[in-house]
Order: sequence, then structure tokens, then C-alpha cells
Amino acid sequence: MRASLIQIAVDEGESVDSRRRRTASLVRDQAGADLVVLPELWTTGAFAFEEFGSAAEPLQGPTYEAMAKAASDAGVWLHAGSIPERASDGTLYNTSLFFAPSGDLAASYRKIHRFGFDKGEAVLMGAGEDLVTVRLPDTTVGVATCYDLRFPELFRGLVDAGAETLVVPAGWPERRRAHWTLLAQARAVENQAFVLACGTAGTHAGVPQAGHSIVVDPWGAVLAEAGSDEEILTVEFDPGKVATTREQFPALKDRVLGLPAPRR
Repeated sequence: MRASLIQIAVDEGESVDSRRRRTASLVRDQAGADLVVLPELWTTGAFAFEEFGSAAEPLQGPTYEAMAKAASDAGVWLHAGSIPERASDGTLYNTSLFFAPSGDLAASYRKIHRFGFDKGEAVLMGAGEDLVTVRLPDTTVGVATCYDLRFPELFRGLVDAGAETLVVPAGWPERRRAHWTLLAQARAVENQAFVLACGTAGTHAGVPQAGHSIVVDPWGAVLAEAGSDEEILTVEFDPGKVATTREQFPALKDRVLGLPAPRR
């Protein structure tokens, strides 16, 4: 399976419309890949809190339309990163869009864990409630977003739902880059799954981004890692390695917490 992670640079001097067109072109250039992944909130920048409201779109807004066409043109499964979505009741969500090669929407995911503590995303956006998986021909993908990476119970839930590949778009800051790499490897090892984590480059609202998109195998080995600038990270991996790993080292079968209490 071939995956391309497009580590978009968010430059405050580039308009959202221009970046949307440029990103669609980059997706089309990945024809031949099986899966293409974009970062979190690449239209605005994950730390551009003041722009969330003005840049928010309905689910089937301009980014949806541009990415659906790009996925269809390239004939790829496309995790189009996330957008600031304005729901019909006015609530904002950090919402990921996942398209099939036909251009049809395969799934959407509203980010469950919002970052910011008492400011930013945490107070401006609503929280999602549903775990989301998408069945591709060769693997089942579990979907999470950025700050979700710090909450292992979410990923356990995705594994219980059948996930074998975990895709995590992000807008992760440079000052915590070591955590980014560590947590991506930890989620891969503990869930015996592939992790494809795609970050942004550039600077959002004065916050330098980590970049360093990464692909990790079920044993925790880093298969590929990007640098800090805009880059397309392409890697080939064998989804069958998940089943092999889980058979060779069946740690998931020894889980106790979260299982029904034994009868006495």
C-alpha cells in the first residue's frame, strides 16, 4: 500500500482560496497512491483561533468541493485533513473529511479532544462524540486528530472497532515536537497498528509548526519521517504486517481493563 502525507506549509501571506487550490493540485499529483493524507486545519492554521469563526464552512462547503474533486481526479482515498466546520445550529467543530476515490464522502470525524484548556479551540469549538473508522480495500483506518494523540483510550476504541491503520492529521507546535514523535510511536506499539501522522509546516498565528510527519509500523519502527518544511512524504507499507504482528506477539489478547469482570 502506498501512502502520501502532504505536509502543507501554512503561510499567513497566502489566502485560504489560494492554499485550497494549491493543495488540490498537490493531491492530484499523487495519482498512483492508495491513500493521501492532509494536515489538521490547513486552511486557516491550527493556532489561528481568531480566524475560526470567519473561515468556518458548512460540511459541504468550498473545501469539501475542492477535495472531493481532487480525490476523484487522482483516483485516491483522501483524508483531507480537517476544516473549521459550522454546523446547522451554529456550533463550530474541528471536522475531518475522508473521501473515496470516487469523490464521495466516506466519513467525517469531529475532533473529540479539543486543545487549549481554557482558551482557543477548547472554548471556541464543540466536541465530537463518535469514533470513526473507514474500510479501505486493504486496511481499516481509524481516524483521530492532533491532540487526540495524547489520549490512548480513544485509540483502543478504534482498535476495538477494527482499525489496523491509524491516521492522525495535526497542527503540532515545534516546541513539543519530541512529544509528537514519542506519542506516534507509542500509539503504534500499544495498538500494534500502523500510524500515519501528518503535520503542518510554517507558522500559525506566531506559533512555529513541528512538521516532521511520520509513518510508524506496528513494532514502533519509523518507516519514514519528513523534515520541518513543506514536503510530501511517500511510503509503501504492507497492511498485512498488522495481523502478523498481532499473531506473533498477541499482547492485545491479554487486556484486562475494559473487559467484562470475570465470573466468580
